[in-house]
Amino acid sequence: MDGPLTILGIESSCDDTAAAILHQPIVGDAEILASVVHGQTDLHAPFGGVVPEIAARAHAEKVDLCVEEALLAANVSLKDVDAIAVTAGPGLIGGVISGVMCAKGLSASLNIPLIGVNHLAGHALTPRLTDQVAFPYLMLLVSGGHCQFLTAHGPEEFSRLGGTIDDAPGEAFDKTARLLGLPQPGGPAVQAEAAKGDPKRFRFPRPLLDRPGCDMSFSGLKTALLRQRDAIVTEKGGLPMQDRADMCAGFQAAVVDVLAEKTRRALDIYLAENPSEPLLAVAGGVAANTAIRAELETVCAHKSVAFTAPPLALCTDNAAMIAYAGLERYRTGARDGMDLSARPRWPLDQTAPALLGSGKKGAKA
Repeated sequence: MDGPLTILGIESSCDDTAAAILHQPIVGDAEILASVVHGQTDLHAPFGGVVPEIAARAHAEKVDLCVEEALLAANVSLKDVDAIAVTAGPGLIGGVISGVMCAKGLSASLNIPLIGVNHLAGHALTPRLTDQVAFPYLMLLVSGGHCQFLTAHGPEEFSRLGGTIDDAPGEAFDKTARLLGLPQPGGPAVQAEAAKGDPKRFRFPRPLLDRPGCDMSFSGLKTALLRQRDAIVTEKGGLPMQDRADMCAGFQAAVVDVLAEKTRRALDIYLAENPSEPLLAVAGGVAANTAIRAELETVCAHKSVAFTAPPLALCTDNAAMIAYAGLERYRTGARDGMDLSARPRWPLDQTAPALLGSGKKGAKA
């Protein structure tokens, strides 16, 4: 377990099929030898969002090709791979199954260890891959399907301080883009429009800021934007470009304000633990939003807390983060068998009450 290690990572939880090769020498930090991502934006664009059945089919068609591309780019062969890490959840179940079955086949044929990885742990541990940060650190995981504050105590030990009780910010950005006739994915489209607008013209609500704690809500913000759009369309017979830009700017400003205030509260809880090297890390697709990053950096500066965010290519879904999370589990002796199951739901903090409810499949978050 202490020797050099080369891991193949596979990711297929939503609409990106990805494979990566990660190598860690006996001495030194882990290095990404190759990271391949096949997106599905064009497949889902006509439908205004991700269609699970289309995503699952695309994953099944692409996952082995991604593995081949990653091996070629890294200039290694399958016989050089020591272990396989694969996203086993949470995510769209058809896509997760595609990745898990591919990983099982390779593990069985090569007789090498299989390691199931929580997709959220992949995001949460990315700062250790990119910046070698020490535990414990505060993580804001903010993406299309998730938004939560976590204190990372170890590779598989996370304490949730708060999260969204409904829509995740990325989901809200996507829905806002659809409401305003902007292309998907909604995050980059809304950010581009917001750069042309006046964030003070439309004052959208800042949900849950009047309540204590770190929980968030973004569904009502989207509804407020819908009503404002309808009022403008009724008054003007359409939605002028400047009005659309101003609405995007107002919406983004509201999201930034909510995340900033909730981050201040989460930092207070985290700092009460007296970490030796206090640090906030942000990861997930929404972490690519420059306005959000800038405000979070300001919050950290005021609290004298270090701030880090992965490179943009590692903010969105990728297999390098899965390979690294698998590496962390491998070093602790964790292994999975052929009974590894694909899981649509898999909270990182198993002890915290469900934020979004639960059912036969377990807690959503």
